[in-house]
Amino acid sequence: MAEYITKHADKGSINISEDVVAVMVSAAVLEVEGVAGFGNATTPELVELFGRKAPQKGLKIRFIDDKVTIDVIVNVRLGGSITDVALRVQEAVCREVESVTGMSAVVNVHVTGVAFDK
Repeated sequence: MAEYITKHADKGSINISEDVVAVMVSAAVLEVEGVAGFGNATTPELVELFGRKAPQKGLKIRFIDDKVTIDVIVNVRLGGSITDVALRVQEAVCREVESVTGMSAVVNVHVTGVAFDK
């Protein structure tokens, strides 16, 4: 079952599903130049973090107090700076989460593979 971000307003509450945030974050990640796609949890640490069956491949979202913590597993394209791509992913995801939810985000990027152009 999905978690919800709940914002209380004058006329009631606003509830945003974790699934909605996941779709928007996924789109933001895939738009970053140098990202080849989402990766898999291949190391024991990532399997433990994401669980054996991650609901959204390569993406885990947790709501903690007034922050959203997001772990993203990506594959990058060969030829670019892995660090630069990861930083652009962090920036894009933070921007998207803040604009959609009004909450600040902590984004952990895990690069687990490299894709070769054909």
